[in-house]
Amino acid sequence: VVNHALRVSYIVVLKESSSVSRANDIAREVANGKGVVGHQYSHALKGFSVKIPQQALKGLTNRFPEIEYIEQDIEMHAFPRGGNPNKGGGDSAERAIQQTPWGVTRVKGGTVDMSDATVVAWVIDSGIDSGHPDLNVNESRGANFTRGKKNNTNDGNGHGTHVAGTIGAYDDGFDVIGVAPGVEVIPVKVLDNSGSGTMSGVIAGVDHVARYGNSGDCANMSLGGAGYSEALDSAIQTAASKGVFFSLAAGNSGQDASGFTPASTNGTNIFTISALGETNDSFAYFSNYGFDVDYAQPGVDVLSTKAGGGTVSYNGTSMAAPHLCGVILASGLGDGELPSTDGTVNNDPDGVPDPIAVMN
Repeated sequence: VVNHALRVSYIVVLKESSSVSRANDIAREVANGKGVVGHQYSHALKGFSVKIPQQALKGLTNRFPEIEYIEQDIEMHAFPRGGNPNKGGGDSAERAIQQTPWGVTRVKGGTVDMSDATVVAWVIDSGIDSGHPDLNVNESRGANFTRGKKNNTNDGNGHGTHVAGTIGAYDDGFDVIGVAPGVEVIPVKVLDNSGSGTMSGVIAGVDHVARYGNSGDCANMSLGGAGYSEALDSAIQTAASKGVFFSLAAGNSGQDASGFTPASTNGTNIFTISALGETNDSFAYFSNYGFDVDYAQPGVDVLSTKAGGGTVSYNGTSMAAPHLCGVILASGLGDGELPSTDGTVNNDPDGVPDPIAVMN
C-alpha cells in the first residue's frame, strides 16, 4: 500500500523577478497548507525547501505562477558514493613538530603569511574544529544548515577540519602548514557527523556565502552527489558572479565528473578539481575526470589537521580541492583571474591532461 500522504523533500525555485518578500509570502502560504518549509533562499537564488506530499506538487505550481521549477531533494556526501576516503597513516593526537605536506610543496604554497589577509576561505563541509590550535577559525561568520543546533559549527566528522588545514594551517612550528598559512577559515556546516547532508542544506550554505562573501574569497566544496541539480548549479554561479571563487571536488568514483553535482558546474570563478599523487604527478585512480575538470591538485596521502587535535592523512578529491582554494587566496587572485600552472597530470583517463595549478 502506497502512502500518498508521505511528505517528500523538494527544492522550490522561484523566478528571478520574484521579490524576497513575495518569496517569503509563498513559503508562508505553503507552510500554512500541507507543506513543511525548511531552508529559505534569497541571495544565491529565490526559493525554499519544503516537505510536501508528492500529489500536492501540481497544485503548488498551478497556485503560484512565480515558481520557475521544482527539484526533488537528494543526499549529498563528503565523499561521493562509489568513492573511498582511504584513510592513511600519519595519525597523531599530540602536537608534533611542523611538517610541510608534499602537496603544499607541489603547489608552491606555504610562503605567504595570510593571518591578516582580508580574504577568507568558506569551508562548505562538516564544520571545523574551532579549538584546533593550528587553525584560524571564525565561527561568528559561519552557519549550520544541518539538523543540529543552528549555532554549532563544530566538526563531528573530521572532514571539514582536514580540508581547512590544507587551505590555511598556521606556520607556527607545529602540526602542518597550509597552502595559505593562517588565512581565516569559516565553517559553513552542511554535512552531519556521518559526512552526509541534503542538497537543500548545501544550497543554503551557498546562499550564505552569496550573502556574506566578498570578491576574492574562496568557497571550498569537497562534497557531492550523483546526478545534476539545476538549483545548486544556479546558486553557485550566482555566488561566483559576485567575485567569490569556488573550488569543487571532482569526486572519487573513477567516472566522468559530468555525472556528479556540483562537480559538473562551470562558469567564471568556478573550478572543478581532480586528484594527483606524489609520484610522477600521476592521476589518482579513484579521481573523476572529464571535460568539466579544470585543474589537478594533490589528493593522495594528504597530511592535514585532525578534529580533536593533531594530524591525519587522507586520500580523495576532497583533499585536492582545498589545495586550489589555498592557491587562489595566497595568490591574491581577483574576479575572473586564473591561477598559474606548472605542468600537467600524467595518465589522465580522458586523454586531455589536467593542468596543475600553483601559486603565482
